[in-house]
Amino acid sequence: MAVALILGWWLVAASRAQNLPQPSLSLHPSQGVSLGDTVTLRCHLPRLAAWVWLYQEGGRTHNKYKDKEQDAVEFSFGNTSWKHAGTYRCQYHVSEPLGTSEKSDPVELVLTDHSFRPPNILLRSEEPVVLGSNVTIWCWRQSYGGTICLHKDGRSVPTRCQHTNWAGMATFTLSGVTQADTGTYRCSYRPEGRHLLSSPVGDKVALEMTPTPAHPGAGGLPHGNLVVAVVRGCAAVLVFFLGLFFVLDARSLWIQRDRSPGAEQIQWL
Repeated sequence: MAVALILGWWLVAASRAQNLPQPSLSLHPSQGVSLGDTVTLRCHLPRLAAWVWLYQEGGRTHNKYKDKEQDAVEFSFGNTSWKHAGTYRCQYHVSEPLGTSEKSDPVELVLTDHSFRPPNILLRSEEPVVLGSNVTIWCWRQSYGGTICLHKDGRSVPTRCQHTNWAGMATFTLSGVTQADTGTYRCSYRPEGRHLLSSPVGDKVALEMTPTPAHPGAGGLPHGNLVVAVVRGCAAVLVFFLGLFFVLDARSLWIQRDRSPGAEQIQWL
């Protein structure tokens, strides 16, 4: 009987959890949080009175109560250290109706350590860069090991990360580039075994796009317009020659008319 009651309560709680909207978690500032800075994790949820939990993977759990006037709960850490770096999720619990939401999608708090030197960066491509071409970005540093991440200005998370090769280099290839790939790129370095600590981002390179060159003859008239132009030209030539024909024919009639009285007078004499 006890097992049945527990199972029934669990099924009810699970069904109610599915009906509760999932919260979302955001980080402020979203990037460039240095050791010793203050950082805030904000859990966004419906306008309900609720208890909110913040979970750090492999670390501590924090909780706060949210009243009906709030739509988010903030968890702030001052003087951040390496122990604050990690992956976070949030979750909330309501009493009316009784239920607990699913956890939010994860958010990573990566701390910047200025003692790590940022990587160098180089952009290699055909000149000029046209739509659909391939672009390679190289990032490297002298020490072996660790991970190099490629950042694009305007995005809160790296576009991609790659473990360095034996020469301390990471190669990022952008295949079939589009206008969405244009922008400014930088690289950062994360040491081996400490992927939640990062160097500052390094020097920048700019990816600028050139419109695809037109094919020979592409600047001319489209096929349909070309046909219309040819027909109109032929019609104009035909009208010209018809007009010329009528003019010459009329002229010949006038000449014959002028000559005919003289001929009659000569015959009469």
